[in-house]
Amino acid sequence: MASPKIEAVIREPHQMAECPVWEEETGQLLYVDISAGSVCCWDPPSGAVHTVSLRGPVGCMALHHRGTYVVAMGTCLGLLDWTTGAVQWLAQVDKDKPNNRFNDGKVDPAGRFVAGTMPEPTGPGVWEHAQGSLYTLHADGSMVRQLEGLGISNGLDWSLDHRTLYHVDSLDYTVRAYNYDLQTGAIANPRLLLQLQKEDGMPDGMCVDTEGRLWVACIDGGRIIHLDPETGTVLQTVDMPVSRVTSCCFGGPHYSDLYVTSASEGLSAEQLCQEPQAGCDRPWCKGTPITAICRLSIQRI
Repeated sequence: MASPKIEAVIREPHQMAECPVWEEETGQLLYVDISAGSVCCWDPPSGAVHTVSLRGPVGCMALHHRGTYVVAMGTCLGLLDWTTGAVQWLAQVDKDKPNNRFNDGKVDPAGRFVAGTMPEPTGPGVWEHAQGSLYTLHADGSMVRQLEGLGISNGLDWSLDHRTLYHVDSLDYTVRAYNYDLQTGAIANPRLLLQLQKEDGMPDGMCVDTEGRLWVACIDGGRIIHLDPETGTVLQTVDMPVSRVTSCCFGGPHYSDLYVTSASEGLSAEQLCQEPQAGCDRPWCKGTPITAICRLSIQRI
Protein backbone atom coordinates (compact mmCIF):
# COMPACT_ATOMS: atom_id res chain seq x y z
CA MET A 1 0.00 0.00 0.00
CA ALA A 2 1.33 3.41 -0.97
CA SER A 3 2.23 5.84 1.77
CA PRO A 4 -0.66 8.23 2.41
CA LYS A 5 -0.39 11.97 1.98
CA ILE A 6 -0.81 13.60 5.39
CA GLU A 7 -1.58 17.29 5.73
CA ALA A 8 -3.07 19.52 8.42
CA VAL A 9 -6.42 20.92 7.31
CA ILE A 10 -7.49 22.50 10.60
CA ARG A 11 -4.49 24.35 11.95
CA GLU A 12 -6.30 25.89 14.88
CA PRO A 13 -4.95 24.00 17.93
CA HIS A 14 -7.31 22.12 20.22
CA GLN A 15 -6.81 20.73 23.70
CA MET A 16 -8.40 17.34 23.01
CA ALA A 17 -10.00 17.11 19.56
CA GLU A 18 -12.07 13.93 19.31
CA CYS A 19 -15.05 12.15 17.75
CA PRO A 20 -14.89 13.44 14.14
CA VAL A 21 -18.13 12.98 12.19
CA TRP A 22 -18.64 13.88 8.53
CA GLU A 23 -21.98 15.58 7.86
CA GLU A 24 -22.83 14.63 4.30
CA GLU A 25 -25.76 17.03 3.97
CA THR A 26 -23.62 20.11 4.63
CA GLY A 27 -20.22 18.79 3.52
CA GLN A 28 -18.72 19.75 6.87
CA LEU A 29 -16.69 17.98 9.54
CA LEU A 30 -17.97 18.06 13.10
CA TYR A 31 -15.97 17.06 16.15
CA VAL A 32 -15.57 17.90 19.82
CA ASP A 33 -12.83 19.41 21.94
CA ILE A 34 -13.41 17.45 25.14
CA SER A 35 -11.42 19.57 27.57
CA ALA A 36 -12.58 22.89 26.10
CA GLY A 37 -16.20 21.75 26.39
CA SER A 38 -16.97 22.63 22.79
CA VAL A 39 -18.58 21.17 19.69
CA CYS A 40 -16.78 22.28 16.53
CA CYS A 41 -17.71 22.49 12.86
CA TRP A 42 -15.14 22.86 10.08
CA ASP A 43 -16.24 24.16 6.69
CA PRO A 44 -13.77 22.91 4.01
CA PRO A 45 -14.41 25.60 1.33
CA SER A 46 -13.81 28.53 3.69
CA GLY A 47 -11.55 26.79 6.19
CA ALA A 48 -13.54 28.37 9.00
CA VAL A 49 -14.08 26.57 12.30
CA HIS A 50 -17.24 27.44 14.21
CA THR A 51 -17.79 26.32 17.79
CA VAL A 52 -20.55 26.04 20.35
CA SER A 53 -19.30 26.05 23.93
CA LEU A 54 -21.01 23.98 26.62
CA ARG A 55 -20.44 24.01 30.36
CA GLY A 56 -18.46 20.83 30.80
CA PRO A 57 -16.38 18.17 29.06
CA VAL A 58 -18.03 17.01 25.82
CA GLY A 59 -17.05 13.39 25.23
CA CYS A 60 -18.73 12.89 21.86
CA MET A 61 -21.47 14.01 19.49
CA ALA A 62 -23.60 12.60 16.68
CA LEU A 63 -25.84 13.80 13.88
CA HIS A 64 -29.56 14.19 14.54
CA HIS A 65 -31.58 16.50 12.27
CA ARG A 66 -29.86 19.31 10.40
CA GLY A 67 -28.92 21.96 12.92
CA THR A 68 -29.36 19.66 15.91
CA TYR A 69 -26.88 17.16 17.30
CA VAL A 70 -26.74 14.57 20.06
CA VAL A 71 -24.11 15.57 22.61
CA ALA A 72 -22.65 13.75 25.60
CA MET A 73 -21.50 16.15 28.32
CA GLY A 74 -20.37 14.86 31.68
CA THR A 75 -22.72 11.96 32.38
CA CYS A 76 -25.66 13.48 30.49
CA LEU A 77 -26.98 13.05 26.95
CA GLY A 78 -28.87 15.82 25.19
CA LEU A 79 -29.85 17.47 21.92
CA LEU A 80 -27.87 20.56 20.96
CA ASP A 81 -29.52 23.28 18.87
CA TRP A 82 -26.58 24.69 16.92
CA THR A 83 -28.20 28.06 16.25
CA THR A 84 -29.11 28.88 19.85
CA GLY A 85 -26.52 26.79 21.68
CA ALA A 86 -29.29 25.43 23.90
CA VAL A 87 -29.28 21.79 24.99
CA GLN A 88 -32.36 19.74 25.78
CA TRP A 89 -31.15 17.11 28.23
CA LEU A 90 -32.52 13.61 27.69
CA ALA A 91 -30.83 11.24 30.10
CA GLN A 92 -28.18 10.84 32.78
CA VAL A 93 -26.10 7.78 33.68
CA ASP A 94 -23.57 6.67 36.31
CA LYS A 95 -25.20 8.78 39.00
CA ASP A 96 -23.37 6.69 41.60
CA LYS A 97 -19.98 7.51 40.04
CA PRO A 98 -19.43 11.28 40.29
CA ASN A 99 -15.91 11.00 38.84
CA ASN A 100 -17.19 9.51 35.59
CA ARG A 101 -17.98 11.17 32.27
CA PHE A 102 -19.03 10.09 28.80
CA ASN A 103 -16.22 9.38 26.38
CA ASP A 104 -16.62 8.12 22.80
CA GLY A 105 -19.93 7.29 21.14
CA LYS A 106 -21.48 6.63 17.75
CA VAL A 107 -24.83 6.00 16.07
CA ASP A 108 -25.52 2.36 15.24
CA PRO A 109 -26.90 1.32 11.81
CA ALA A 110 -30.47 1.35 13.22
CA GLY A 111 -30.20 4.92 14.54
CA ARG A 112 -29.54 4.24 18.23
CA PHE A 113 -26.86 6.26 20.00
CA VAL A 114 -24.26 4.03 21.67
CA ALA A 115 -21.76 5.68 24.03
CA GLY A 116 -19.46 4.69 26.84
CA THR A 117 -18.24 6.20 30.09
CA MET A 118 -14.88 6.42 31.84
CA PRO A 119 -13.46 7.78 35.09
CA GLU A 120 -11.52 11.02 35.15
CA PRO A 121 -7.85 10.40 36.00
CA THR A 122 -6.85 10.51 39.67
CA GLY A 123 -3.34 11.58 38.63
CA PRO A 124 -1.31 11.92 35.43
CA GLY A 125 -1.98 8.74 33.46
CA VAL A 126 -3.77 7.06 36.40
CA TRP A 127 -7.39 5.85 36.22
CA GLU A 128 -9.44 3.69 38.54
CA HIS A 129 -10.19 0.37 36.87
CA ALA A 130 -13.60 -1.16 36.06
CA GLN A 131 -15.57 2.10 36.39
CA GLY A 132 -16.77 2.46 32.80
CA SER A 133 -19.91 1.22 31.05
CA LEU A 134 -21.36 1.15 27.53
CA TYR A 135 -24.90 2.45 27.06
CA THR A 136 -27.53 2.51 24.32
CA LEU A 137 -29.95 5.41 23.95
CA HIS A 138 -33.05 4.12 22.14
CA ALA A 139 -35.42 6.20 20.01
CA ASP A 140 -38.02 6.27 22.79
CA GLY A 141 -35.49 7.80 25.18
CA SER A 142 -34.83 4.66 27.21
CA MET A 143 -31.26 3.94 28.26
CA VAL A 144 -29.84 0.42 28.45
CA ARG A 145 -26.47 -0.49 29.96
CA GLN A 146 -24.91 -3.01 27.58
CA LEU A 147 -21.49 -3.49 29.21
CA GLU A 148 -20.06 -2.65 32.62
CA GLY A 149 -16.74 -3.03 34.41
CA LEU A 150 -14.88 -1.36 31.55
CA GLY A 151 -11.70 0.64 32.03
CA ILE A 152 -11.99 3.48 29.49
CA SER A 153 -14.79 2.84 27.01
CA ASN A 154 -13.59 4.31 23.74
CA GLY A 155 -13.80 3.90 19.95
CA LEU A 156 -16.57 1.81 18.41
CA ASP A 157 -18.00 0.91 15.02
CA TRP A 158 -19.88 -1.88 13.26
CA SER A 159 -19.11 -4.48 10.61
CA LEU A 160 -20.51 -3.93 7.13
CA ASP A 161 -23.21 -6.57 7.71
CA HIS A 162 -24.11 -4.87 11.03
CA ARG A 163 -23.79 -8.16 12.93
CA THR A 164 -20.61 -7.27 14.82
CA LEU A 165 -19.73 -4.38 17.13
CA TYR A 166 -16.07 -3.45 17.47
CA HIS A 167 -15.14 -1.69 20.70
CA VAL A 168 -11.99 -0.29 22.31
CA ASP A 169 -11.18 -0.40 26.01
CA SER A 170 -8.22 1.94 26.23
CA LEU A 171 -7.23 1.08 29.78
CA ASP A 172 -6.94 -2.60 28.81
CA TYR A 173 -5.17 -1.69 25.53
CA THR A 174 -7.67 -3.91 23.69
CA VAL A 175 -9.95 -3.98 20.67
CA ARG A 176 -12.78 -6.51 21.03
CA ALA A 177 -15.60 -7.77 18.83
CA TYR A 178 -19.12 -8.59 20.01
CA ASN A 179 -22.13 -10.18 18.38
CA TYR A 180 -24.61 -7.38 17.67
CA ASP A 181 -28.39 -7.75 17.41
CA LEU A 182 -29.46 -4.94 15.11
CA GLN A 183 -33.13 -5.39 16.01
CA THR A 184 -32.61 -4.88 19.75
CA GLY A 185 -29.13 -3.38 20.10
CA ALA A 186 -28.09 -6.24 22.40
CA ILE A 187 -24.40 -7.16 22.68
CA ALA A 188 -23.00 -10.66 23.34
CA ASN A 189 -20.05 -13.01 22.90
CA PRO A 190 -16.95 -10.83 23.44
CA ARG A 191 -13.73 -11.88 21.74
CA LEU A 192 -10.31 -10.29 21.58
CA LEU A 193 -9.16 -8.85 18.25
CA LEU A 194 -6.08 -6.91 19.25
CA GLN A 195 -3.99 -6.59 22.41
CA LEU A 196 -1.58 -3.66 22.36
CA GLN A 197 1.30 -3.02 24.71
CA LYS A 198 1.98 0.22 26.58
CA GLU A 199 4.79 1.17 24.21
CA ASP A 200 2.31 1.00 21.28
CA GLY A 201 0.16 3.76 22.78
CA MET A 202 -3.42 3.39 23.98
CA PRO A 203 -6.00 2.45 21.36
CA ASP A 204 -8.48 5.32 21.14
CA GLY A 205 -11.08 6.19 18.50
CA MET A 206 -11.62 4.10 15.37
CA CYS A 207 -13.68 3.62 12.22
CA VAL A 208 -14.42 1.01 9.54
CA ASP A 209 -13.60 1.28 5.81
CA THR A 210 -15.41 -0.07 2.73
CA GLU A 211 -13.58 -3.39 3.05
CA GLY A 212 -14.78 -3.85 6.62
CA ARG A 213 -11.35 -3.24 8.09
CA LEU A 214 -10.60 -1.10 11.14
CA TRP A 215 -8.53 2.05 11.46
CA VAL A 216 -7.54 2.52 15.11
CA ALA A 217 -5.97 5.71 16.48
CA CYS A 218 -3.29 5.19 19.15
CA ILE A 219 -2.97 8.10 21.55
CA ASP A 220 0.61 8.63 22.73
CA GLY A 221 1.63 6.16 20.03
CA GLY A 222 1.59 8.68 17.19
CA ARG A 223 0.06 6.21 14.78
CA ILE A 224 -3.03 4.78 13.11
CA ILE A 225 -3.30 0.98 12.94
CA HIS A 226 -5.08 -0.65 9.98
CA LEU A 227 -6.53 -3.93 11.28
CA ASP A 228 -8.19 -6.93 9.61
CA PRO A 229 -10.91 -7.95 12.11
CA GLU A 230 -11.32 -11.39 10.55
CA THR A 231 -7.77 -12.44 11.37
CA GLY A 232 -6.61 -9.85 13.91
CA THR A 233 -3.72 -9.03 11.56
CA VAL A 234 -2.25 -5.53 11.55
CA LEU A 235 -2.15 -4.71 7.84
CA GLN A 236 -0.45 -1.34 8.08
CA THR A 237 0.81 1.16 10.62
CA VAL A 238 0.69 4.80 9.59
CA ASP A 239 2.97 7.08 11.58
CA MET A 240 1.55 10.55 12.18
CA PRO A 241 3.46 13.82 12.73
CA VAL A 242 1.93 14.15 16.21
CA SER A 243 2.04 11.78 19.17
CA ARG A 244 -1.42 12.28 20.70
CA VAL A 245 -3.60 10.84 17.92
CA THR A 246 -7.15 10.53 19.22
CA SER A 247 -9.66 9.39 16.58
CA CYS A 248 -10.52 9.17 12.90
CA CYS A 249 -13.42 9.09 10.45
CA PHE A 250 -13.87 9.00 6.70
CA GLY A 251 -15.32 12.00 4.90
CA GLY A 252 -15.15 14.28 1.92
CA PRO A 253 -17.37 14.25 -1.19
CA HIS A 254 -16.43 10.65 -2.04
CA TYR A 255 -15.46 9.53 1.47
CA SER A 256 -11.91 9.26 0.20
CA ASP A 257 -10.25 11.15 3.07
CA LEU A 258 -9.52 9.84 6.53
CA TYR A 259 -9.80 12.71 9.00
CA VAL A 260 -7.61 12.22 12.05
CA THR A 261 -7.97 14.25 15.26
CA SER A 262 -5.25 14.87 17.81
CA ALA A 263 -4.59 16.54 21.14
CA SER A 264 -2.17 19.10 22.52
CA GLU A 265 -3.25 18.56 26.13
CA GLY A 266 -0.71 16.55 28.10
CA LEU A 267 2.28 17.70 26.07
CA SER A 268 5.13 19.62 27.65
CA ALA A 269 6.29 22.97 26.26
CA GLU A 270 9.24 21.18 24.65
CA GLN A 271 6.96 18.58 23.05
CA LEU A 272 4.65 21.30 21.73
CA CYS A 273 7.63 22.94 20.05
CA GLN A 274 8.51 19.60 18.47
CA GLU A 275 4.87 18.96 17.46
CA PRO A 276 3.49 22.30 16.22
CA GLN A 277 0.53 20.51 14.61
CA ALA A 278 -0.61 18.82 17.83
CA GLY A 279 -4.32 19.35 18.33
CA CYS A 280 -4.90 19.91 14.60
CA ASP A 281 -6.92 17.73 12.22
CA ARG A 282 -5.57 16.16 9.05
CA PRO A 283 -6.97 13.99 6.24
CA TRP A 284 -5.71 11.26 3.94
CA CYS A 285 -7.79 6.06 1.70
CA LYS A 286 -11.41 5.22 0.98
CA GLY A 287 -14.15 5.08 3.62
CA THR A 288 -17.62 3.80 4.28
CA PRO A 289 -20.14 6.16 2.60
CA ILE A 290 -22.70 6.02 5.39
CA THR A 291 -24.06 8.98 7.33
CA ALA A 292 -25.65 7.60 10.48
CA ILE A 293 -28.45 9.74 11.87
CA CYS A 294 -29.59 9.29 15.45
CA ARG A 295 -33.33 8.59 15.64
CA LEU A 296 -34.99 10.20 18.62
CA SER A 297 -38.74 10.71 18.78
CA ILE A 298 -38.92 12.16 22.27
CA GLN A 299 -39.31 15.44 24.08
CA ARG A 300 -38.14 14.94 27.64
CA ILE A 301 -35.65 16.09 30.24
